[in-house]
Amino acid sequence: MKHRRKFAACGTFLAVALYSAGCGPPAGLPDDGFVDVTGGRIAFRVMGDGAGVPVLVIHGGPGSSSCIYPSTLTGMAEERPVIMYDQLGTGHSERITDLERYAVLPRFVEEVTALRAELGLEELHILGHSWGATVALEYLLTASPTGVLSVTLVGPLVGTDRWLRDANDLVAELSVEAQAAVRAAVDSGDFATAAFEAANTEFMGQFGIRNPDAYAGIQECALRPPGDSGLYEYMWGPSEFVSTGTLRDYDRIDRLPELTLPVLFLVGEYDEARPETVREFQAMVPGSIVRVIPDAGHVSNVDQPELFNAAVNEFLAGVERR
Repeated sequence: MKHRRKFAACGTFLAVALYSAGCGPPAGLPDDGFVDVTGGRIAFRVMGDGAGVPVLVIHGGPGSSSCIYPSTLTGMAEERPVIMYDQLGTGHSERITDLERYAVLPRFVEEVTALRAELGLEELHILGHSWGATVALEYLLTASPTGVLSVTLVGPLVGTDRWLRDANDLVAELSVEAQAAVRAAVDSGDFATAAFEAANTEFMGQFGIRNPDAYAGIQECALRPPGDSGLYEYMWGPSEFVSTGTLRDYDRIDRLPELTLPVLFLVGEYDEARPETVREFQAMVPGSIVRVIPDAGHVSNVDQPELFNAAVNEFLAGVERR
């Protein structure tokens, strides 16, 4: 590892917020640092000192960060080390200098390989959230890794066309004004209007984070450097229900049956990754299970952290008992 630095000393305000499940990780794992990857360095953090096999959390986006996890995954960290990292271009990681070269799915998959090598993660569980589930799925399908005991796919993006079909069905549940604003933006290609911004806010309030006060209370997201909206737009597009970026043709739905490890599909009751769709995905993966978090949107760990942690802990404990 190069250029390692500490984000916070144990006992400071920030460390207390991040390590409420324990002051640091177990012996053998650092508590934070950087890993060199193609295109720059990515920042990681480990919390929890439980005896369970570590779980690697891959955040959503593209262009978001891991800031929503330290304060909402403390229940998981009571059982095992929880490893979180910021993908290149986001949070504490270095920015992407060349989107065409580095903002590509295979390079994000390489980050998982680099983290495992740096931290010596011979055995681990993987949890991928939204676009993070895309990275997790691609890692499992293309890298043929060993030592991955299970994968949890949270509100997963498995195919762009299916995602957009679901998202636009949900747009039909918005106010008349919001629906008109979305249609106008799509027709004109102008997504910078106040009306479209209001429609997008309404959409995310119903299907993204249903508990905005909980999100506002996450101090890590206020302290952490922001994500990269340019990366999101380059790879995805102007909003959750319009894709114009490089992921526009992404689809791995037909390859879901290739997963042979234990799989948990986790989805919010009001998730933009609709429960009906996720149940269809689950039916394609032999032996997999699905859990729906009640009264939660796409960011179910923020809306219902206790239920989220309980569902994941139950699944991981069951895998480790086998």
